[in-house]
Amino acid sequence: MVGGRSPTGTTGEILVAHSAQSWSLKVLPIEHYKPAWNAARAESQPSVKNMENVMQNIGFIGLGNMGAPMAENLLKAGHQVKVFDLNQAACEKLAQQGASVCANLEELAQDVSCVITMLPAGEHVRSVYLGTHQGDKGLLALVAENSLLIDSSTIDPQSARLVGEEAAKRGLDFVDAPVSGGVAGAHAATLTFIVGGSDNAFARAETILKNMGKNIFHAGQAGDGQMGKICNNLMLGILMSGTCEALNLGIDNGLDPTVLSNIMLQSSGRNWALELYNPCPGVMENAPASRGYQPGFMSKLMLKDLGLGLDAAAKSQSSVPMGALARNLYAFHNAAGNEELDFSSLFEFYAKNNKE
Repeated sequence: MVGGRSPTGTTGEILVAHSAQSWSLKVLPIEHYKPAWNAARAESQPSVKNMENVMQNIGFIGLGNMGAPMAENLLKAGHQVKVFDLNQAACEKLAQQGASVCANLEELAQDVSCVITMLPAGEHVRSVYLGTHQGDKGLLALVAENSLLIDSSTIDPQSARLVGEEAAKRGLDFVDAPVSGGVAGAHAATLTFIVGGSDNAFARAETILKNMGKNIFHAGQAGDGQMGKICNNLMLGILMSGTCEALNLGIDNGLDPTVLSNIMLQSSGRNWALELYNPCPGVMENAPASRGYQPGFMSKLMLKDLGLGLDAAAKSQSSVPMGALARNLYAFHNAAGNEELDFSSLFEFYAKNNKE
Protein backbone atom coordinates (compact mmCIF):
# COMPACT_ATOMS: atom_id res chain seq x y z
CA MET A 1 0.00 0.00 0.00
CA VAL A 2 1.27 3.45 -0.86
CA GLY A 3 0.72 6.15 1.70
CA GLY A 4 2.47 9.05 3.39
CA ARG A 5 2.29 12.56 4.68
CA SER A 6 0.67 15.43 2.81
CA PRO A 7 3.04 17.42 0.60
CA THR A 8 2.17 20.42 2.75
CA GLY A 9 3.22 18.66 5.97
CA THR A 10 6.16 19.75 8.05
CA THR A 11 8.56 16.95 7.13
CA GLY A 12 8.03 16.80 3.40
CA GLU A 13 8.15 12.98 3.49
CA ILE A 14 6.24 10.94 0.96
CA LEU A 15 6.10 7.17 0.40
CA VAL A 16 6.97 6.06 -3.13
CA ALA A 17 7.56 2.76 -4.94
CA HIS A 18 11.29 2.20 -5.20
CA SER A 19 11.09 -0.65 -7.69
CA ALA A 20 8.70 -3.14 -9.21
CA GLN A 21 9.90 -5.86 -6.83
CA SER A 22 10.01 -4.06 -3.48
CA TRP A 23 8.57 -1.07 -1.69
CA SER A 24 10.43 1.25 0.56
CA LEU A 25 10.25 4.69 2.08
CA LYS A 26 12.08 7.42 0.26
CA VAL A 27 12.34 10.85 1.83
CA LEU A 28 12.43 13.84 -0.51
CA PRO A 29 12.51 17.50 0.56
CA ILE A 30 9.28 19.42 -0.02
CA GLU A 31 11.12 21.84 -2.34
CA HIS A 32 11.44 18.96 -4.82
CA TYR A 33 7.72 19.13 -5.54
CA LYS A 34 7.16 22.91 -5.49
CA PRO A 35 7.78 23.60 -9.22
CA ALA A 36 5.15 21.07 -10.27
CA TRP A 37 2.65 22.26 -7.63
CA ASN A 38 3.15 25.92 -8.60
CA ALA A 39 2.72 25.14 -12.30
CA ALA A 40 -0.48 23.22 -11.65
CA ARG A 41 -1.81 26.00 -9.43
CA ALA A 42 -1.02 28.67 -12.06
CA GLU A 43 -2.80 26.71 -14.78
CA SER A 44 -5.92 26.51 -12.64
CA GLN A 45 -6.05 30.27 -11.99
CA PRO A 46 -7.81 32.51 -14.56
CA SER A 47 -5.77 35.42 -15.86
CA VAL A 48 -6.38 38.42 -18.07
CA LYS A 49 -4.09 36.87 -20.69
CA ASN A 50 -6.12 33.66 -20.65
CA MET A 51 -9.28 35.74 -21.14
CA GLU A 52 -8.09 37.19 -24.46
CA ASN A 53 -9.59 34.40 -26.53
CA VAL A 54 -12.68 33.90 -24.36
CA MET A 55 -15.91 35.00 -26.00
CA GLN A 56 -17.94 37.26 -23.73
CA ASN A 57 -21.49 38.51 -23.39
CA ILE A 58 -21.24 42.24 -24.09
CA GLY A 59 -23.83 44.99 -23.97
CA PHE A 60 -23.45 47.96 -26.34
CA ILE A 61 -25.35 51.25 -25.94
CA GLY A 62 -25.23 53.91 -28.66
CA LEU A 63 -25.32 52.78 -32.29
CA GLY A 64 -24.46 55.96 -34.16
CA ASN A 65 -21.86 56.46 -36.87
CA MET A 66 -19.13 55.20 -34.55
CA GLY A 67 -20.95 52.83 -32.21
CA ALA A 68 -22.61 50.68 -34.86
CA PRO A 69 -19.41 49.57 -36.65
CA MET A 70 -17.70 49.05 -33.29
CA ALA A 71 -20.49 46.70 -32.23
CA GLU A 72 -20.26 44.95 -35.61
CA ASN A 73 -16.59 44.22 -35.01
CA LEU A 74 -17.40 42.64 -31.65
CA LEU A 75 -19.85 40.35 -33.43
CA LYS A 76 -17.24 39.50 -36.06
CA ALA A 77 -14.84 38.56 -33.25
CA GLY A 78 -17.37 36.01 -31.99
CA HIS A 79 -18.74 37.79 -28.94
CA GLN A 80 -22.42 37.65 -27.97
CA VAL A 81 -23.62 41.25 -28.25
CA LYS A 82 -26.78 42.84 -26.83
CA VAL A 83 -27.58 46.32 -28.16
CA PHE A 84 -29.74 49.26 -27.14
CA ASP A 85 -30.38 52.54 -28.94
CA LEU A 86 -33.35 54.86 -29.33
CA ASN A 87 -32.93 54.49 -33.11
CA GLN A 88 -34.73 51.23 -33.85
CA ALA A 89 -33.43 51.10 -37.42
CA ALA A 90 -29.86 51.03 -36.11
CA CYS A 91 -30.80 48.22 -33.72
CA GLU A 92 -32.43 46.17 -36.45
CA LYS A 93 -29.39 46.48 -38.67
CA LEU A 94 -27.24 44.98 -35.91
CA ALA A 95 -29.87 42.30 -35.27
CA GLN A 96 -29.44 41.14 -38.87
CA GLN A 97 -25.79 40.51 -38.06
CA GLY A 98 -26.52 38.50 -34.94
CA ALA A 99 -26.97 41.02 -32.14
CA SER A 100 -29.79 40.76 -29.60
CA VAL A 101 -31.90 43.92 -29.41
CA CYS A 102 -32.94 45.08 -25.94
CA ALA A 103 -35.93 47.25 -25.09
CA ASN A 104 -34.27 49.05 -22.17
CA LEU A 105 -31.20 49.24 -19.95
CA GLU A 106 -32.59 46.70 -17.50
CA GLU A 107 -32.82 44.04 -20.19
CA LEU A 108 -29.38 44.84 -21.58
CA ALA A 109 -27.71 44.67 -18.16
CA GLN A 110 -28.82 41.08 -17.54
CA ASP A 111 -26.25 38.31 -18.04
CA VAL A 112 -23.45 40.47 -19.46
CA SER A 113 -19.88 40.71 -18.19
CA CYS A 114 -19.16 44.01 -19.95
CA VAL A 115 -21.10 47.04 -21.18
CA ILE A 116 -19.73 49.55 -23.71
CA THR A 117 -21.29 52.98 -24.27
CA MET A 118 -20.81 55.46 -27.13
CA LEU A 119 -22.93 58.51 -26.33
CA PRO A 120 -23.11 62.15 -27.50
CA ALA A 121 -22.22 64.12 -24.35
CA GLY A 122 -21.47 64.06 -20.64
CA GLU A 123 -25.09 64.53 -19.64
CA HIS A 124 -26.06 61.36 -21.51
CA VAL A 125 -23.22 59.39 -19.91
CA ARG A 126 -24.20 60.53 -16.41
CA SER A 127 -27.84 59.64 -17.06
CA VAL A 128 -27.08 56.17 -18.45
CA TYR A 129 -24.63 55.21 -15.72
CA LEU A 130 -26.00 57.03 -12.67
CA GLY A 131 -29.72 57.15 -13.45
CA THR A 132 -32.12 60.03 -14.00
CA HIS A 133 -33.89 62.44 -11.70
CA GLN A 134 -37.13 60.70 -12.71
CA GLY A 135 -36.03 57.64 -10.77
CA ASP A 136 -34.78 55.50 -13.66
CA LYS A 137 -31.93 53.27 -12.55
CA GLY A 138 -28.55 53.63 -14.19
CA LEU A 139 -26.19 50.90 -15.31
CA LEU A 140 -24.25 51.00 -12.05
CA ALA A 141 -27.33 49.78 -10.20
CA LEU A 142 -28.28 47.21 -12.83
CA VAL A 143 -25.15 45.24 -13.77
CA ALA A 144 -23.71 42.39 -11.72
CA GLU A 145 -20.84 42.96 -9.31
CA ASN A 146 -17.38 42.86 -10.91
CA SER A 147 -18.77 43.83 -14.31
CA LEU A 148 -16.57 45.85 -16.65
CA LEU A 149 -17.89 49.18 -17.95
CA ILE A 150 -16.27 50.95 -20.91
CA ASP A 151 -17.36 54.44 -21.98
CA SER A 152 -16.01 55.42 -25.40
CA SER A 153 -17.88 58.72 -25.59
CA THR A 154 -15.92 61.97 -25.81
CA ILE A 155 -16.98 63.96 -22.75
CA ASP A 156 -15.60 66.19 -20.01
CA PRO A 157 -13.10 64.50 -17.67
CA GLN A 158 -15.14 65.45 -14.60
CA SER A 159 -18.10 63.32 -15.70
CA ALA A 160 -15.80 60.37 -16.38
CA ARG A 161 -14.20 60.69 -12.94
CA LEU A 162 -17.61 60.90 -11.26
CA VAL A 163 -18.83 57.72 -12.94
CA GLY A 164 -15.54 56.01 -12.14
CA GLU A 165 -15.78 56.89 -8.45
CA GLU A 166 -19.37 55.67 -8.18
CA ALA A 167 -18.53 52.46 -10.06
CA ALA A 168 -15.67 51.69 -7.66
CA LYS A 169 -18.04 52.03 -4.69
CA ARG A 170 -20.15 49.24 -6.18
CA GLY A 171 -17.28 46.88 -6.93
CA LEU A 172 -17.32 47.60 -10.67
CA ASP A 173 -14.43 48.24 -13.06
CA PHE A 174 -14.89 51.40 -15.16
CA VAL A 175 -12.69 52.93 -17.85
CA ASP A 176 -13.19 55.97 -20.03
CA ALA A 177 -11.90 55.00 -23.47
CA PRO A 178 -12.56 57.74 -26.06
CA VAL A 179 -11.43 56.97 -29.58
CA SER A 180 -9.54 58.54 -32.45
CA GLY A 181 -9.66 57.36 -36.04
CA GLY A 182 -13.09 58.42 -37.24
CA VAL A 183 -15.79 56.39 -38.94
CA ALA A 184 -13.29 54.74 -41.29
CA GLY A 185 -11.27 53.52 -38.31
CA ALA A 186 -14.41 52.23 -36.62
CA HIS A 187 -15.31 50.14 -39.68
CA ALA A 188 -11.76 48.86 -40.17
CA ALA A 189 -11.24 48.10 -36.45
CA THR A 190 -8.15 50.32 -36.45
CA LEU A 191 -9.30 52.86 -33.86
CA THR A 192 -6.97 54.34 -31.28
CA PHE A 193 -8.33 54.02 -27.74
CA ILE A 194 -7.13 56.46 -25.06
CA VAL A 195 -7.99 54.77 -21.78
CA GLY A 196 -8.32 56.06 -18.23
CA GLY A 197 -8.81 53.69 -15.29
CA SER A 198 -7.06 51.40 -12.83
CA ASP A 199 -4.39 48.97 -14.00
CA ASN A 200 -6.73 46.02 -13.51
CA ALA A 201 -9.64 47.70 -15.29
CA PHE A 202 -7.35 48.63 -18.20
CA ALA A 203 -6.05 45.06 -18.49
CA ARG A 204 -9.60 43.72 -18.63
CA ALA A 205 -10.73 46.37 -21.12
CA GLU A 206 -7.74 45.93 -23.40
CA THR A 207 -8.70 42.37 -24.29
CA ILE A 208 -12.06 43.64 -25.60
CA LEU A 209 -10.83 46.88 -27.17
CA LYS A 210 -8.39 44.90 -29.32
CA ASN A 211 -11.42 43.67 -31.29
CA MET A 212 -12.23 47.24 -32.30
CA GLY A 213 -8.90 49.04 -32.42
CA LYS A 214 -5.24 48.89 -33.26
CA ASN A 215 -3.57 51.26 -30.79
CA ILE A 216 -4.60 51.15 -27.14
CA PHE A 217 -2.99 53.56 -24.67
CA HIS A 218 -3.33 53.66 -20.89
CA ALA A 219 -3.34 57.40 -20.16
CA GLY A 220 -3.80 57.09 -16.38
CA GLN A 221 -6.72 57.03 -13.98
CA ALA A 222 -10.42 57.61 -14.71
CA GLY A 223 -10.87 60.84 -16.66
CA ASP A 224 -7.33 60.84 -18.02
CA GLY A 225 -8.47 59.11 -21.20
CA GLN A 226 -10.82 62.02 -21.86
CA MET A 227 -8.06 64.53 -21.16
CA GLY A 228 -5.77 62.79 -23.65
CA LYS A 229 -8.49 62.85 -26.31
CA ILE A 230 -9.26 66.52 -25.64
CA CYS A 231 -5.60 67.50 -26.06
CA ASN A 232 -5.35 65.55 -29.30
CA ASN A 233 -8.44 67.13 -30.81
CA LEU A 234 -7.44 70.61 -29.70
CA MET A 235 -4.26 70.12 -31.73
CA LEU A 236 -6.25 68.64 -34.62
CA GLY A 237 -8.55 71.65 -34.80
CA ILE A 238 -5.58 74.04 -34.79
CA LEU A 239 -3.74 71.94 -37.37
CA MET A 240 -6.69 71.74 -39.77
CA SER A 241 -7.31 75.48 -39.47
CA GLY A 242 -3.69 76.25 -40.30
CA THR A 243 -3.63 73.82 -43.21
CA CYS A 244 -6.78 75.34 -44.74
CA GLU A 245 -5.33 78.81 -44.27
CA ALA A 246 -1.98 78.02 -45.90
CA LEU A 247 -3.54 76.22 -48.87
CA ASN A 248 -5.94 79.09 -49.54
CA LEU A 249 -3.09 81.60 -49.33
CA GLY A 250 -1.17 79.67 -51.97
CA ILE A 251 -4.20 79.28 -54.24
CA ASP A 252 -5.00 83.01 -54.00
CA ASN A 253 -1.46 83.71 -55.15
CA GLY A 254 -1.55 81.40 -58.16
CA LEU A 255 -0.16 78.12 -56.81
CA ASP A 256 -1.62 74.76 -57.78
CA PRO A 257 -2.99 73.17 -54.57
CA THR A 258 -1.67 69.72 -55.49
CA VAL A 259 1.83 71.06 -56.15
CA LEU A 260 1.71 73.15 -52.97
CA SER A 261 0.54 70.16 -50.95
CA ASN A 262 3.44 68.07 -52.28
CA ILE A 263 5.89 70.86 -51.47
CA MET A 264 4.68 71.05 -47.87
CA LEU A 265 4.60 67.27 -47.55
CA GLN A 266 8.33 67.21 -48.26
CA SER A 267 9.05 70.23 -46.07
CA SER A 268 8.74 71.25 -42.44
CA GLY A 269 5.03 72.03 -42.86
CA ARG A 270 4.21 68.34 -43.28
CA ASN A 271 1.29 67.24 -41.11
CA TRP A 272 -1.51 64.67 -40.74
CA ALA A 273 -4.07 66.69 -42.72
CA LEU A 274 -1.80 67.09 -45.73
CA GLU A 275 -0.73 63.46 -45.64
CA LEU A 276 -4.06 61.71 -45.05
CA TYR A 277 -6.95 64.21 -45.06
CA ASN A 278 -6.22 67.03 -47.49
CA PRO A 279 -9.02 69.63 -47.14
CA CYS A 280 -8.77 70.97 -50.71
CA PRO A 281 -11.20 69.30 -53.18
CA GLY A 282 -9.54 67.22 -55.87
CA VAL A 283 -6.11 66.93 -54.27
CA MET A 284 -6.64 63.62 -52.49
CA GLU A 285 -9.05 61.15 -54.06
CA ASN A 286 -10.35 59.42 -50.93
CA ALA A 287 -10.48 62.44 -48.63
CA PRO A 288 -13.88 63.88 -47.62
CA ALA A 289 -13.00 67.07 -49.53
CA SER A 290 -13.18 65.13 -52.80
CA ARG A 291 -16.56 63.64 -51.85
CA GLY A 292 -18.48 66.82 -51.16
CA TYR A 293 -17.19 66.87 -47.59
CA GLN A 294 -19.21 63.80 -46.70
CA PRO A 295 -18.38 63.55 -43.02
CA GLY A 296 -15.87 61.27 -41.46
CA PHE A 297 -15.86 63.63 -38.48
CA MET A 298 -18.53 66.32 -38.52
CA SER A 299 -17.71 69.97 -38.09
CA LYS A 300 -20.14 70.26 -35.17
CA LEU A 301 -18.23 67.54 -33.33
CA MET A 302 -14.97 69.39 -33.80
CA LEU A 303 -16.63 72.47 -32.33
CA LYS A 304 -17.82 70.39 -29.38
CA ASP A 305 -14.34 68.97 -28.76
CA LEU A 306 -12.68 72.37 -29.01
CA GLY A 307 -15.22 73.57 -26.45
CA LEU A 308 -14.22 70.73 -24.13
CA GLY A 309 -10.61 71.81 -24.57
CA LEU A 310 -11.36 75.40 -23.62
CA ASP A 311 -13.43 74.27 -20.62
CA ALA A 312 -10.54 72.10 -19.43
CA ALA A 313 -8.12 74.98 -19.93
CA ALA A 314 -10.31 77.28 -17.85
CA LYS A 315 -10.34 74.78 -14.98
CA SER A 316 -6.56 74.33 -15.02
CA GLN A 317 -5.90 78.00 -15.85
CA SER A 318 -3.98 76.96 -18.97
CA SER A 319 -3.36 79.36 -21.84
CA VAL A 320 -4.81 78.15 -25.16
CA PRO A 321 -5.02 81.18 -27.49
CA MET A 322 -4.67 79.15 -30.69
CA GLY A 323 -7.31 76.70 -29.50
CA ALA A 324 -9.64 79.60 -28.80
CA LEU A 325 -9.11 80.99 -32.30
CA ALA A 326 -9.76 77.57 -33.86
CA ARG A 327 -12.96 77.26 -31.84
CA ASN A 328 -14.15 80.67 -33.05
CA LEU A 329 -13.43 79.72 -36.67
CA TYR A 330 -15.48 76.54 -36.35
CA ALA A 331 -18.27 78.42 -34.57
CA PHE A 332 -18.57 80.84 -37.52
CA HIS A 333 -18.32 77.97 -40.02
CA ASN A 334 -21.05 75.97 -38.30
CA ALA A 335 -23.30 79.00 -37.95
CA ALA A 336 -23.26 79.28 -41.75
CA GLY A 337 -24.99 75.89 -42.00
CA ASN A 338 -21.98 73.61 -42.30
CA GLU A 339 -22.22 71.72 -39.02
CA GLU A 340 -23.11 68.41 -40.69
CA LEU A 341 -20.21 68.57 -43.16
CA ASP A 342 -16.80 67.08 -42.48
CA PHE A 343 -14.59 69.27 -40.30
CA SER A 344 -12.15 69.70 -43.20
CA SER A 345 -14.86 71.77 -44.92
CA LEU A 346 -13.39 74.71 -43.01
CA PHE A 347 -11.34 75.05 -46.22
CA GLU A 348 -14.47 76.42 -47.92
CA PHE A 349 -14.96 78.93 -45.10
CA TYR A 350 -11.58 80.44 -45.98
CA ALA A 351 -12.22 80.21 -49.72
CA LYS A 352 -15.61 81.89 -49.43
CA ASN A 353 -14.37 84.71 -47.22
CA ASN A 354 -11.35 85.30 -49.45
CA LYS A 355 -13.66 85.85 -52.42
CA GLU A 356 -15.95 88.30 -50.65
